[in-house]
Amino acid sequence: MENPRAAEMSRITESRAAPLAGVALAVATFAVLVSVAAVLAVTVVRDDESGGGGTAATGSAPVDVELSEFEVTPAEIRVPAGKVVLQVTNKGSVQHDLSLGTEGPATPHLDPGESATLELGDLAPGEYELICRIPGHADAGMKAKLIVTEGDAAAAAEGSGDQHAAGEEKDWAALDKAMEESIKRFPAKTKGRGNQILQPRIEGGTKVFELTAEVIDWEVEPGKVVKAWAYNRQVPGPWIKVNVGDRVRIVVRNRLPMGTDVHWHGIQVPNDQDGVAPITQELIRSGEDFTYEFVTRAPGIGMYHAHHHAQMQVPNGLLGFFQVGEVPLPHGRTVGGIRLPDQITVSQEIPMVLNDAGVIGYSLNGKSFPATEPITGKVGDWVMVHYANEGLQIHPMHPHQFPQLVIAKDGIPLDSPYWADTLNVAPGERYTVLMQLTDPGTWVWHCHILNHVEREEGMFGMVTAIVVEES
Repeated sequence: MENPRAAEMSRITESRAAPLAGVALAVATFAVLVSVAAVLAVTVVRDDESGGGGTAATGSAPVDVELSEFEVTPAEIRVPAGKVVLQVTNKGSVQHDLSLGTEGPATPHLDPGESATLELGDLAPGEYELICRIPGHADAGMKAKLIVTEGDAAAAAEGSGDQHAAGEEKDWAALDKAMEESIKRFPAKTKGRGNQILQPRIEGGTKVFELTAEVIDWEVEPGKVVKAWAYNRQVPGPWIKVNVGDRVRIVVRNRLPMGTDVHWHGIQVPNDQDGVAPITQELIRSGEDFTYEFVTRAPGIGMYHAHHHAQMQVPNGLLGFFQVGEVPLPHGRTVGGIRLPDQITVSQEIPMVLNDAGVIGYSLNGKSFPATEPITGKVGDWVMVHYANEGLQIHPMHPHQFPQLVIAKDGIPLDSPYWADTLNVAPGERYTVLMQLTDPGTWVWHCHILNHVEREEGMFGMVTAIVVEES
């Protein structure tokens, strides 16, 4: 029997192939122009090439700057007024860049081992900020202070005694203490909680939801309050859960300083409800309201988020979890040589929204460790988790002790479920897993890209725990 969903997707793909080809050509052309501009703006030197980059025509000699996870070394740079040139090298294990503030001259993204000469031009005396502009990196500590003095180069160099601090011995005992103290603060209380179920009102058989988008104060971790862009004053936005065949009406009220829209990622909707301004609708301008209405056609584990300036609005908090129907459970099956119970009863269903950028940064459900929320249960419980990656990077999610039974991908049940110790979740993906809590204790659960969870100041970011009590 033909799969109706597959047939529909094939039809849609064929009908859109021609216009998408034109879009692809335009995108490719734009990418080439951007690449050329980047090459003209800054010279990149790979570690297998000769040469040391450019130097300033006047002013001080180039200052060596090193990038790593997650710091800029030296943290304070002093140079005389005039042409300022930095020789930037990525000593880390992932891509970094360096920029004068958020809008100033910047290096391209540098792979590990790459270098670039960054010419900042004539800078007047004063203090400036240097940052890594890769989302989340500045928030994780990749900032430095650039002090432009009125004196000569010799005086400026004399005041930069920490410029070679990278070679100095670290205070190892202090690092031990910082890590221990950061972990002892878990779970820390903060103001605000995301993913709260949004109950609809019923109007003539239609489930009506209301979402208000606005800028709020959001406590990501203890004492760190940011200006988040949020739905209904929570990050992630409220959890919308409906059944297949429901008529759904969602009223969006834009109280942001700019326009927005809402895309229902992974949920099948009519074209005019897809939420991509100005292609399928008019932009919801600041102060305006807009109503989406559709009938849910198929089960799905999806997300909702802004599509207008998504590179800014989504990482800053305009994201949420959208569920249609239930994910079938693999009762009584044998998976990887393990016979599952004839009846699996799920004690908890948990959406876990992943983020790594914007003002929210590395986080689970809008919070950074130690403010992340632990999962609690009893020995023998089955827990269902829906991973939803709203970030810009891949995240290999790893719960200690409890294997994850992967039962659905993007809301589509898998014909062959499988066990995974660590599960890679790419941007835009959703995975549904089951875990049986077989052993008592407190077990760590985290992204396994280690600089997403630990820094010199201690544990942070994408870490939580599973706390299991005896039955």
